[in-house]
Amino acid sequence: MHRRALLASSLALIPAAGCGETASAILPQRPTTGLDPARLAAAMAAAEQLPRLHNVIVARDGQALAEQVFRGPGLDTPVNIKSASKSVLAALGGIAIGQGVFEGVDQPISAFLGDRFPAAPDPRLSQVTIGHLLSMQAGLGSTSGPNYGAWVSSRDWVRAALARPFEAEPGGRMVYSTGTSHLLSAALTRASGRSTLALARDGLGEPLDIEVPSWPADPQGIYFGGNEMRLSPRALLKFGELYRNDGLHAGVRVLPENWVRDSWNGRGTSRWSGNPYGYGWWLRSAGRHEVRFAWGYGGQMVFVVPDLRLTVVMISDPSPVEQRDGHVDRLHALLDEGFIPAAETGSGQA
Repeated sequence: MHRRALLASSLALIPAAGCGETASAILPQRPTTGLDPARLAAAMAAAEQLPRLHNVIVARDGQALAEQVFRGPGLDTPVNIKSASKSVLAALGGIAIGQGVFEGVDQPISAFLGDRFPAAPDPRLSQVTIGHLLSMQAGLGSTSGPNYGAWVSSRDWVRAALARPFEAEPGGRMVYSTGTSHLLSAALTRASGRSTLALARDGLGEPLDIEVPSWPADPQGIYFGGNEMRLSPRALLKFGELYRNDGLHAGVRVLPENWVRDSWNGRGTSRWSGNPYGYGWWLRSAGRHEVRFAWGYGGQMVFVVPDLRLTVVMISDPSPVEQRDGHVDRLHALLDEGFIPAAETGSGQA
């Protein structure tokens, strides 16, 4: 079903916009940073009808104008953000480049992981770079999907990921693989001499004033790169705002200059969705607006619409009964046909 039809079907189930049930989710707005009240109320009411959606935060110019917990944990409770972790890990990669821990995106991973290569390695392993890990263009066979269980059950996740047969040339076709992101975590740990958890707390937790709880590590103690990180919805809002503001938080540079631009430059393309992928972020368009988003399994979403100065966080039940039930499409529809029109017709519109 088309995303517009998905949202329309949700709107058909709710009372008129502005009903009392959703009014409490609408926060006071400054005159210069608004969202259309009726459209916003209708979109929040439609959101409430999605049974797997736990909560939503909608912010413009950094001001949260609507936030609601429909079910599940509160907005300050860290939750498993699944593969949205890849976007956070990519930020840590950018910070490492800015600090000189990595020389740059073109540095070969052999500088850090060469001793973990298999015996008689495929010569193409020496061509894989930090940038290829960030953009899922390493070319190594995927450890996600049907291969995920065997990979996380292996005794050495790094060696197992490096031993996967090549499905594409390094720098070529995108091969989505959580193992590729885990190699980035391993490279960060080896290059810095510090855990990925410590890097996340120092590089993002402290400057953004957010809690970064511990998350699982592999059998060798490398923190899981690309899955299982836990952040609260409000922490994710700050993370999205960091990218919307070109790597600045409260006027202080957290990400290197131009890192957001480079991260939002599509390189590989998903063979499933057709969406381009940059450094840890997915790219698409909604009408005339560019949308950048972090995406975790089951519907853990951070949407940034730069020209509308809009950031939206959506957290969902991560354990659906059916993997392909249309829920994520409904979240995109909620943004495209609900929150984006509310920003277009609200005060301070682009």
